[in-house]
Amino acid sequence: MRPIVVVGSGPSGVHFARTLLDAGRRVKLIDVGYRRPQPVLPGRRLDQLKEDLPDPISYFLGSDFDGITFPGNEGEYYGVPPGKSFVFDEPVGFAFRERGFAPLFSFAQGGLAEAWTGGVYPFNEAELTDFPFSFADIEPAYAEVARRIGVSGEIDDLSRFMPPHDHIMGPLELDRHSRVLLDRYARVRRRLNEGLGCWIGRSRLATLSRPHQGRGACTYLGRCLWGCPIDALYTPSSTLRECLENPDFEYVPDVYVTHFDYDARRRITAVNGRTGGGSPVRIETDVLALAAGALNTARIFLESIFRETGEILRLPGLMDNQQVLVPFVNLDMIGIPFDPSSYQYHQLGLGLSVDDPRHYVHGQITTLKTTMVHPILQNLPLDLRASRSAFRRIRSALGLVNVNFHDTRRPTNVVTLAPRAGRESELVVEYEPAAGERLHIDGAIRRVRAALLKLHCIAPRSMMHVRPKGASVHYSGLLPMTNGGGTCTAGPDGRSRDFDNLFFADGATFPFLPAKNITFTLMANAVRMARLTFS
Repeated sequence: MRPIVVVGSGPSGVHFARTLLDAGRRVKLIDVGYRRPQPVLPGRRLDQLKEDLPDPISYFLGSDFDGITFPGNEGEYYGVPPGKSFVFDEPVGFAFRERGFAPLFSFAQGGLAEAWTGGVYPFNEAELTDFPFSFADIEPAYAEVARRIGVSGEIDDLSRFMPPHDHIMGPLELDRHSRVLLDRYARVRRRLNEGLGCWIGRSRLATLSRPHQGRGACTYLGRCLWGCPIDALYTPSSTLRECLENPDFEYVPDVYVTHFDYDARRRITAVNGRTGGGSPVRIETDVLALAAGALNTARIFLESIFRETGEILRLPGLMDNQQVLVPFVNLDMIGIPFDPSSYQYHQLGLGLSVDDPRHYVHGQITTLKTTMVHPILQNLPLDLRASRSAFRRIRSALGLVNVNFHDTRRPTNVVTLAPRAGRESELVVEYEPAAGERLHIDGAIRRVRAALLKLHCIAPRSMMHVRPKGASVHYSGLLPMTNGGGTCTAGPDGRSRDFDNLFFADGATFPFLPAKNITFTLMANAVRMARLTFS
C-alpha cells in the first residue's frame, strides 16, 4: 500500500503525520515549506543584538527598511519582524480576492503557527456542544500533544474556562509587571469575580519552563516575537524534525498543491501541484489528508471538483475570532526600571463569563517588555527628546489586552472560486459580521476596562483598536464535522462525505469557534482523528 499523503506541515499536518507514524503507517508529507532563517547569536538578549550584530539595522528594520512603522500609521499595534517574513511568502500563481475579510496565508514549513504566541487553551464541554465528540473524547489527545510539545502553566481561576489535562509542567517566571497585576488581582478578586464576572490567571503556554524532549527551557532572552533562538517556544517545525527521524516518513518540499484527481467511484487517485520552478508534480495515493489550513484546504477541494466537473461550489460557514486590542497603563508600575530579561509574550489571561458559556470572552494580557519602541515614541504628543524621557518612565507600566470573541457558521460567510483562463482559479473570500456583534463587543470591552481600573490600570478608550476580521487567523468552519450526512461535510473522524479516502485534518472541520486560540485544539483534534481510523 502506498504511503498516506498529508498536505501541509502546519500544526494539524505534523501531528496527524506523527500519529500515523506512531501507528506504524507510512507517510509522505507534501509542502511548499518556506524555511525560517537560522537564528543569529542564539545566546544574546534582544537588546544586546543592537551592539553585538555586525549589521543590526538589517536585522531590526529589514534590508529594505520594511520593519519601520511610519508616523500616522493607523494599522496594527504590532507587526511581523523582517526575520519572520518567510511565514507569509506566497508561491507564484497563488491569488485571492476578499470582501469584508483580510485573510493571511502561510506556505511556510510549520505554517502560520511559526508566528503564533504560544497560547494553549483547550475547548471545554460547552464549547464542544456543536462538535460530534465530547471533551472526554479529545482529552487524551490534548494530553498527548502536551506531552509532545511541552505546556507550562498552572491550575488556577482560568481553569473554570480551560479544563485541565495531563502533562502540564510548572509555569514560567513572571515578569515584574505581570506579578504586580496578579498580586493586585488576589486583593480584588471577589469584586472582579462577583461584580464583573471576570477571572484572571496564568496563561498556559507552549513554552518550556524546564528542558523537554531535547529542547531547552526558556532563558528569557526577550526574542519571542523574532523567533525563539533556542526552540523553547514550540513551533510545528520541531515536530516535523521528529517525523524526519522516522524511516517511514518522507518529506516532499517545494511543491504547491493545486488539486487532486479522483475516479468514477469518487476515490482520490493522485495529488497534483508544481514546484517553485514551475515543473508539474503528480503523486499517486490511496489515502489523502488535507492539512493545508482551512482556506487552502478549501481551495484544493474546490479546485479539484471544478477541474473534474466544471462546477463552482460555494462553501459557507467561514469563521474567525474578532479581536480588540485594549492598551493600558498600570499606575503602580510608573517609574519602575525596565528589565529586558523576560518572556516577551503574554503570561496572564483574562476570562469573562456570559449567560451562554459557549460565548465566553477570552483576553491575553501582554505587558510591554522588549520591543521596537519607535512606533510608540513617534505617537506621543511631544518632541523626540521629551518623548524618550517620558517613555523611559512609563515603559514598564504599559500593557495590552488582546480580547477575543467567539464566531459561528453563517451562510453569508463564503469561500468559493473565480476561474482564470489557463491558470489556477482565484480564491474568493466573503465575510459579514454577525447581527448584534457590535453590542456584544461593546459590553465586553466595558467590563475589561472596568476590571483594569480595579487593577489600578487606565485603558483609554480612544486608543483601542478593533483588528480587521481575518487578523486572528483562526479560520475554520468550511467543511464541518457533523454526526449526520450532507455534502461538503466530514464525519467525526475527519473523513470527507464526498470522497471516502479523503480526510480533512485542520480547522476547516470545526463547526463552532470559541473565543480562544485554536492551535492546541487543531493539534489535539488531528491526533484524535488519526487515532480513530488508523491506530
